Amino acid sequence: MPPLPPLLGARRALPDPSGDTAPDDSGAFDDALDDEQLRAARAALAQGRRQAARSLLLHTGDDWDRRGHRLTVLAREPYAAAWAHDWLRAEPASADAAALYALALVQRALRSREDPGPAREACDTAAALAPADPTPWLGRLLLARVLGPEREVLGAFAELRRRHPEHHHAHHLLIARLAERPAGGRAEAHEVYDLAEHVAAQAPADSPLAVLPVVAYAERYRVLAATGLAPADPAASGHWRGPRARRILRACFDWWLEWEHDDHPRRHLDLNHLAFALSCAGRPAEAAALFQRIGEHATPVPWAYAHPEPRAAFHAARAAALGQ
Repeated sequence: MPPLPPLLGARRALPDPSGDTAPDDSGAFDDALDDEQLRAARAALAQGRRQAARSLLLHTGDDWDRRGHRLTVLAREPYAAAWAHDWLRAEPASADAAALYALALVQRALRSREDPGPAREACDTAAALAPADPTPWLGRLLLARVLGPEREVLGAFAELRRRHPEHHHAHHLLIARLAERPAGGRAEAHEVYDLAEHVAAQAPADSPLAVLPVVAYAERYRVLAATGLAPADPAASGHWRGPRARRILRACFDWWLEWEHDDHPRRHLDLNHLAFALSCAGRPAEAAALFQRIGEHATPVPWAYAHPEPRAAFHAARAAALGQ
């Protein structure tokens, strides 16, 4: 993949965290998605049984997208930091222990908006133990996305991309942040759309980054709605009905029909983004195919952008598409 286009004009971001499968207190969403091994390891960890999580990370190996997904989910457990700290004291050279401890501190800092310094230091320690692993830099990017200046976002993303050019989570986080830059000119003219299309065009043919332009539209809608520049009802906003949006939706849906795989750990996030966009664009027949594939694996993002109760937004759109 060639270098990304210049990302100029660094600006402060809105404080709202997005671009991720955020936890939901209602129990309606499970950020483990369909990873049954991850669910089992998380359940064991919650009961104080550590070996399942330890074995899970060992066998994940250098599948970087899966490693990042599994570590971020495990790190959200309330006792993850304490357990990882004990593990790290017992095995100071363990890259798995260091990465889990770092991401657990990242989650703690994001939840409480506390000083991110200790989490940054833990990410740096984990990166030093495993220089090829992009996951500690995912921790730095998660922190920067919410609590840091844009130069820190771009720096962490560059380190991630150097280690894994198609890192799925990293690209979603970058797009979420850059969507918050002010726009000028025409409604469908924003640098985040240009960047997302560039990345999608340069990624391998079967890469889920093909859906990134749809993600960019959802993130831009989030910003427009939050600032009163778009209606609170996304279907009434016309945001997905312009010429560029229609072209992107067609291309991304056609890509899914041809290349859809069942092995990417975060594919359900892409499916939810596509279903959301097609629902908002008034294309229920295409959305129905996606809802069938999503099944029970709804994600809060992007449905939270349409309604304060994302579960209700998902089920309403699903019922409309399936004629229920």
